[in-house]
Amino acid sequence: MTDNANATADRNDRGLSGKVAFVTGATSGLGRQFALALARAGTHVAISGRRKERLDALASEIEALGVRALAVPLDVTDITAVRDAVTESERRLGPIWVLVNNSGVALTKRIVDTTPEDYDWLMNTNLKAAYFMAQAVARHMIDGGREGRIINIASIGAFKPLGQGALYSMSKAGVTMMTKSMALEWARYGINVNAICPGYIRTEMTADWFDSDIGDRMKQSYPKRRIGKDTDLNALLLLLASENSGFITGSAITADDGQLLA
Repeated sequence: MTDNANATADRNDRGLSGKVAFVTGATSGLGRQFALALARAGTHVAISGRRKERLDALASEIEALGVRALAVPLDVTDITAVRDAVTESERRLGPIWVLVNNSGVALTKRIVDTTPEDYDWLMNTNLKAAYFMAQAVARHMIDGGREGRIINIASIGAFKPLGQGALYSMSKAGVTMMTKSMALEWARYGINVNAICPGYIRTEMTADWFDSDIGDRMKQSYPKRRIGKDTDLNALLLLLASENSGFITGSAITADDGQLLA
């Protein structure tokens, strides 16, 4: 099939055509792939990140699929800017149906070497920013009397400690409990909140590591001796974004090719 034919098939299957999504951390890696997957399903997409040139390029790529895009340069740790970005997105594209709360950072460092600045930088981005981004979107949904979907991106690190990754694992464990708390509080409004907990995926950030000897040995320890592709999460993302996920809320779903079993 051509790209356009694939996009048409996705639109027919997913029921997302004409809806609006907001994707954070969209300038690279999983965020970029999530934005494209939603666009191919017919969703208009607001994309945010710090690198304006990349946002503009992605917006053009999305619009070439026949949907609208809005590039929103944004530092997600600036809570006032987050609230303004959500308001502007709804003004320009329409009511947000799904938030993909994807922005995040990682730090590989021993606990004894971690500084208070490290702690604040990682927790502010991975947990605090995600919390207030979800809050901002949910307020609009509740005030507008609208149902919706919020998808928080966590990690298998929420369920097991990662070597020299204590802060990262702590932040992602926080995201999973945040997800459950939001799902409980917002269920009455028809807002479903779930988390995707990916295993190791090959992205711009992880490619060099898995191309190294140490990274390759790590990969060989997994049940299928491989890591994921960014497209491997598309089906789960689109399910949780769609109306078909109406009976799924408060879940933290692993998509890791069995890596947690190793």
